[in-house]
Amino acid sequence: MRVRSYTDPPEGLLKFERWSVRTGPEERSERRVLEGRGQGEGLVVRLEGVDDREAAAALRGASVEVARSALPPPGRRRFYQVDLIGLVVCNLEGAELGVVVHFVEAPASPVMVVQGGEQYWIPAIPRHLRKVDLNAGRIVVDWPAALE
Repeated sequence: MRVRSYTDPPEGLLKFERWSVRTGPEERSERRVLEGRGQGEGLVVRLEGVDDREAAAALRGASVEVARSALPPPGRRRFYQVDLIGLVVCNLEGAELGVVVHFVEAPASPVMVVQGGEQYWIPAIPRHLRKVDLNAGRIVVDWPAALE
């Protein structure tokens, strides 16, 4: 079956032996990855218990999750997107822009969607993300409060 991977590189998801496959808010099953390889921008995998097209079709639209404890530390100046959701975002001038509500995967880079009085779509790249302080719950960005 085909899987869209949001890891960098996409094949990084194959490092995990077991995936939690979520098909609904309360519906989740543990699946062992039997084999997989990169293909284009995604993956082609064979999961335990998914033996035919019908079983694969039943998982269309499902999300793949990996236990947080299985993830490696993100590294210096790198963060997991989930850790940034809910943080307050301010610009270099000190204006509060809002709170990170989610990310959108764009061709060039992920985009951080910040909701306040306005909605801001800020590329999540070092040029714009100047400081992330997880303990303070704050992100400082190089981004104007208002586009002129």
